[in-house]
Amino acid sequence: MLPEPDPALCRDLADDLRAAGYTAEVLRAAWGEAADDAIARGLRAPADRALGARRDAVAVLGRLFMLGMPQPAASVTLALPRTAVNGLVRLGLAEVAGDDVRPLAVVRPQSYADASATDDGSSWWIASDLDEAALGGPLPEDHVLGVGGASLTLAALQLPTPARRGLDIGAGCGIQALRARRSVGHVVATDISERALAFTRLNALLNGVDGIEVRLGSLFEPVAGERFDRVVSNPPFVITPRVADVPAYEYRDGGMEGDDVVAAFVRGVGAHLEPGGVAQLLGNWETRAGVPGLDRVRGWVEESAVPLDAWVVERESLDPLSYAELWVRDGGTLPGTPGFSRLIDAWLEDFTAREVTEVGFGYLLLRRPAAGEPTLRRFESLHQSLPGEGLGVHLAEALAAHDRLSALDDDGLAASVLTLAPDVTEARHHIPGQEDPTVIELRQGGGFGRALGVDPGLAALAGACDGDLPVGVLIDAIAHLLEADAAALRADLLPRVRELTFTGFLRFA
Repeated sequence: MLPEPDPALCRDLADDLRAAGYTAEVLRAAWGEAADDAIARGLRAPADRALGARRDAVAVLGRLFMLGMPQPAASVTLALPRTAVNGLVRLGLAEVAGDDVRPLAVVRPQSYADASATDDGSSWWIASDLDEAALGGPLPEDHVLGVGGASLTLAALQLPTPARRGLDIGAGCGIQALRARRSVGHVVATDISERALAFTRLNALLNGVDGIEVRLGSLFEPVAGERFDRVVSNPPFVITPRVADVPAYEYRDGGMEGDDVVAAFVRGVGAHLEPGGVAQLLGNWETRAGVPGLDRVRGWVEESAVPLDAWVVERESLDPLSYAELWVRDGGTLPGTPGFSRLIDAWLEDFTAREVTEVGFGYLLLRRPAAGEPTLRRFESLHQSLPGEGLGVHLAEALAAHDRLSALDDDGLAASVLTLAPDVTEARHHIPGQEDPTVIELRQGGGFGRALGVDPGLAALAGACDGDLPVGVLIDAIAHLLEADAAALRADLLPRVRELTFTGFLRFA
């Protein structure tokens, strides 16, 4: 168990890391892009090789805290003059072994980008447990995971709009609580792991972030009777066979069968949302007994005692074998090592017994309506690659657009003035020798990177939306040019204008 972090020692360590220039960009420059990619795959030798004989502070701290390699105590003292070796020991981050300092945790610099990031405040240092490469074998079941791909995805998805009170369920190392705190006044972070909450406290102090309160417990138990404006969760959603010889890692396994932990969250979160409050989480869902996964998620939303708006995006789906292999490898058991085949078989037997043919992964956004009944129910599969940053902003803009659209009938929409979003481009595909295109496609450079096939009428309308004339006037002009019936064209285009506006191709002027 980590000791209770000393605030003064955390400030000293932060000052030392800052003075040493211990940032993700500096480390990447020190050992190169290829070695940086290798670290993400659990391979530390390329980075160590690239550092060579360097003994400067960046090299020492990179080996100690990024690669999990013991370093000479004298070198560590020079790199961390305020904290010193004794300070690392008192924080539970290292131990002394002869003349060396042996790391007990990873401390990684993590850059981030959001609407409020600045040049001098766009990175954190995140402490977590040593990974498989540093441990030299499978992870212990109480392992506290650092910042991975899923963590970064959810952090990027978080709405950047201000809120008063937030909740992070399954806080782990605290990355979501830190991210939420940038736009939320006070955050309660919960976890079933005392070790995880200790890392959350440490990371908040290390990064000088106040307003994060930690509580021990499962799902909504620590906040019974309380409501929040914002709830975020990267829950332990990994589907794990409930048999004795399969490791149940706390950071990924919620102790329930199949996808029940995500179902429990969806059914229960509404009672903990203030009117207008939003919950965002990642999750897995099973296609089971012929019922598609997204349809099962829809059922969980409908079973909520508190009616909810819902926007669920499935980003990928895996067959049972691929899913089993992914998570067996994640625990540090690789092909050819003892137990690999046995663990794969346990997963496949579990899926077969429960008639699971596919597992989906994706994002859930749930909202308690500020008033009235839910107006947003959207369940979609988007398996293409994403453009990059800015998803949180995109989600916030989409919700605002939805609310505005919901208040407009067709006449109101026709009277609205819209503009084409600046990231939208048009592609036209022609058969050689033919004048008219066979396919017209609108492509989105931001958001979810959608590509939509459109007809000439909608393409003309999108191109004409420049913030000058109302939509209805533009449709009438296009009907005249196409020699089409204006009323019929309006009836055809307005529903699709709603979709383009919600998805960010068009914006209210």
